[in-house]
Amino acid sequence: MIPQPLTIIGGKLVLPQGAPKPGALRCEEGRIVALGDIQPEAADEVIDARGALIAPGLVDFGVFAVDKPAFHFGGITRAALMPDQGPPLDHPARVRFAAQSGKPDMWVHPLAAATRALEGTELAELALMREAGARAVSTGRGWIGDSGVMLRLMGYCAMLGLVLVTHAEDAGVSGHAVATAGEMATRLGLPSAPAAAEALAVARDIALAELTGCRLHFRQITTAAALDLVRSAKVRGVKVTAGVTPAHFMLSDLELAEFRSFCRLSPPLRSDADRKAVIMAIADGTIDVIASGHDPRGAEDKRLPFADAEPGMAGAETLLPLTLTLVRDGHIDMARAFALLAANPAGLLGVKAGQLAVGLEADLALVEPERPWIVDRSKMAATAGNTPFDRRPVEGRVTALFKGGNRVA
Repeated sequence: MIPQPLTIIGGKLVLPQGAPKPGALRCEEGRIVALGDIQPEAADEVIDARGALIAPGLVDFGVFAVDKPAFHFGGITRAALMPDQGPPLDHPARVRFAAQSGKPDMWVHPLAAATRALEGTELAELALMREAGARAVSTGRGWIGDSGVMLRLMGYCAMLGLVLVTHAEDAGVSGHAVATAGEMATRLGLPSAPAAAEALAVARDIALAELTGCRLHFRQITTAAALDLVRSAKVRGVKVTAGVTPAHFMLSDLELAEFRSFCRLSPPLRSDADRKAVIMAIADGTIDVIASGHDPRGAEDKRLPFADAEPGMAGAETLLPLTLTLVRDGHIDMARAFALLAANPAGLLGVKAGQLAVGLEADLALVEPERPWIVDRSKMAATAGNTPFDRRPVEGRVTALFKGGNRVA
């Protein structure tokens, strides 16, 4: 259904550069047609933003479940779905079904499994999955240990023009670790692995990307050593980008003190020095994407001894307010925040969204950036409330959400 033309007035436009500016935005047939100092037309639906930010809808890069209520609460209008499903997204029919799963009020962009059954040995039918709607290729939760397989995979991705999304953790080093080696893991007696497992994986994958010309995205980079490798690769012109979730710039391994299984994540929480390095990398442009890593898990997965609990957190609802802490602390400005949350992930997916610009899709959010609320896992819209931020006071709330000019929340 073609939506009625819409004009949002009385807000502050979050543009790709500069501070938010007072203005209005108009959209027709699902696309932005004008913005700035404009007036509504006679047939328009008019919404008064009442001073709120008029921002692009978030593009969440790398979720593990299609959790529409949580996405809408968090201001997410598009999500890149990881291939780790049951069964994995390693077949064109599964990719096609996933691509339709959120419409019309939520766009799901499947990431095709790099290898059959995500086993890391035999390449999947990448070209056929691209035709079925896959927007990128992913190794899933795991790292491909065979460098020969990875070399062929990168060569195919480069030929097909697909971004390869990888998990940066050398499995031979990390093994079955659930924590980062250090004082906290030792005190708690948890199976641990050195943080260098991440840098080892990043170094190899950057070398292969440089060799093949593949566009490489590390879904999560969480250590200073790995960030230095990404930083230097960018200087050399390697086509590499990096992401992170709020957990790794908000929390350190000190959070494990009481065996809190909601803090069982992959990669595991790092030292406070690494946490600060992540913030620095967000500020200097080394990190390109902040994503929720949304992975809702119930009591059967989380209410277990720490070492037995499954990794993952429900992050969609807290993605925006936690990122806004970086703005309030002066590390980034509002334009950079929405580049990390919307424009850059949209660019990786090759979709015309993620910014306020004429001609792009009218995926919009009204945001009150200073509105306070308290994270409460018992009241979350997500299918499970496994958040490490339970009871934390935050600021920033989405008050209205539009997908293609249609209001969805």
